[in-house]
Amino acid sequence: ATASLSDLMKEHPEHRAEARQDLHLLNAQKMGEHEAEIEKIKNVLRVIFYPLVLIRRKIFVYLCEYYRKRDLKKLASLLYYNISHKKINWSSPKNLNEKINWLKFNSDTSVWTKLADKYLVRDYVKERGLSSILVELYGVWDDACDIDFNLLPTSFVLKTNHGCGTIIVVKNKNSINEDEVRKQLNTWLQLKFGTIYAEPHYNSIKPKIIAEEYLKNDNANSTSLVDYKVFCLEGKPYSILVCADRVLYKGCCLAWYDLEWNPKPDMLSGGHKQDCVTIEKPTCLSDMLQAAEILSKGHHQVRIDFYITNGKLYFGEMTFTSLGGYMSYIAPKYLDEMGSLIHL
Repeated sequence: ATASLSDLMKEHPEHRAEARQDLHLLNAQKMGEHEAEIEKIKNVLRVIFYPLVLIRRKIFVYLCEYYRKRDLKKLASLLYYNISHKKINWSSPKNLNEKINWLKFNSDTSVWTKLADKYLVRDYVKERGLSSILVELYGVWDDACDIDFNLLPTSFVLKTNHGCGTIIVVKNKNSINEDEVRKQLNTWLQLKFGTIYAEPHYNSIKPKIIAEEYLKNDNANSTSLVDYKVFCLEGKPYSILVCADRVLYKGCCLAWYDLEWNPKPDMLSGGHKQDCVTIEKPTCLSDMLQAAEILSKGHHQVRIDFYITNGKLYFGEMTFTSLGGYMSYIAPKYLDEMGSLIHL
């Protein structure tokens, strides 16, 4: 049919437009049929290989559990391979993820233990002359049963000091089930966070519960309080990762900015590019970067988190093992560049 239409176009130029349109339709139809065949083949392959995928997942889960109890360094190797599909270079680490993991097991991380502690780090911030950016602390407890909710304001945030994601945002204490909250917090206190992603310095933190001021979101470009994560390398801010539209326990939207607040969408890896959001340049950006530099001084690498509400800067936390050292949201080019700026 395609050949006949081509001949028709040559023999009858006056019908060339109609013939060309029909030719395009035929080609589109062929492409559609071709794509349909490819999709059928893919579906067959999925059916054939799905059991193998399930077996691989089960083996991975089994090995993770095995190494969590026996060898955290081997667990780190396994987790690194799972996200990068490459073996970690322990003898000569290059990229940011590799160097974070190298530091976990080949350096003194006792300082990490103190500064990753969401309670003790407050002393460090004060010592560095930055007490003005600390969120107000309402209380600290070793056991959730000791919390007297009558002494707390209407809204506040409860969290444990020794992990990530162990947080309860209370906007109105009159609407919570106090027994359920206590039960959840005491469950979290038992968590050995450092064994989950091979971050042994967390296991040395004495678990506590803290209650802090609830910061309201006033950023019109985000449905949640915006989290400004300043990545610092050898005591100098490098770039800023912004987390917005956060849904607790589910995720958030990401965007990278340089130190002048120019968007850096190419820093996000392929699977995360769709998460890009646009956040206006903070009025206190220079204060944020200055605070980050002061707090990161003396550390090979650290991520320092901040919040801003009503134009005021607040300190969030210090993290030495961002995403455990398995960051898949950073494009490989920038993982290499950031790693090259860390001098072990």
